[in-house]
Amino acid sequence: MIIAIESASTDLSVALHDASGAIGDASWTSARRQSAELLPRLLELLDAHGRGLDDVGAVAVGTGPGSFTGLRVAMAVAKGLALARRVPIVGVPSLPAWLESEPDAAAAVTRAGARDAYLLARGEDAARIVDRDDLERVLDGRRVVASSELVDAFGLAAAISPTGAAAAILRIAQDRLAGSAEGDDLSRLEPIYLRAPRGVPDDQSGAVKWL
Repeated sequence: MIIAIESASTDLSVALHDASGAIGDASWTSARRQSAELLPRLLELLDAHGRGLDDVGAVAVGTGPGSFTGLRVAMAVAKGLALARRVPIVGVPSLPAWLESEPDAAAAVTRAGARDAYLLARGEDAARIVDRDDLERVLDGRRVVASSELVDAFGLAAAISPTGAAAAILRIAQDRLAGSAEGDDLSRLEPIYLRAPRGVPDDQSGAVKWL
């Protein structure tokens, strides 16, 4: 069985899949309690389908970009499970997975800071940082998949929450594992940060003030 975890934003999701097909998934919104809620929600989903952590044969995790805290929580849970179970782990960029989950969306958008958003337009290779004042012009009224708190904060119209993101991450991970059963290097896998979190200089020099 493969489990998938996505928490690059305040909209979190988990999903399960085995050789017979999709088992189940769950999604919820949590502004400040990702660290407290993620593992219990995953365990609830496993229990609801008569499964346990002993059944896990691979782990997939969204790698961002997105919420610094959310990404670290998901990566810690995913790496812990992969290490404990000695199973492959696969990191999947979050925003392409959001677009995979919503085929009609023209772009995926999540928060990058108080005034900025990470934006990945369909057909583009990499996400970019866009100021909130430019976001409406860049999106030009097109339908997007976006974190729910960003929809409220930036006033996005025609937006869909990424509730199916974990299921999409799982499908992408399956394809990768079919080609290479080893997955990613557990010791080297880390979230995608397009810029350093608050208090950390981009050149990685100086004191880390947020600790």
